[in-house]
Amino acid sequence: MRFLLQFSACFALGLVVATLLLIGLMFFGQFSLIDGLMFTGKPLAQLSLALLPEAFWVGLTGVADAAQNSSVQSFLQLCAAIGQCALLLALGFFRLWYRA
Repeated sequence: MRFLLQFSACFALGLVVATLLLIGLMFFGQFSLIDGLMFTGKPLAQLSLALLPEAFWVGLTGVADAAQNSSVQSFLQLCAAIGQCALLLALGFFRLWYRA
């Protein structure tokens, strides 16, 4: 239980840092880096759109044919990319603070 709580705290900090990084990239106009970041979230987004049922996406977004909607795909790619960055940062924070 302690491990889960420690890693959750590291993941929350990683999520904050990843979000601040995204805001910083937008502030400095580095949209090519943001596009690259979104490209890393594309496989996970496509997989989740393909595997989860259509009724789930319609209920979640309120958009008919949500899996084919480009706005839903783009937002899901961004969320997946931010989550991946947060997970990498969380692993680093956890190793730095709790495994050293």
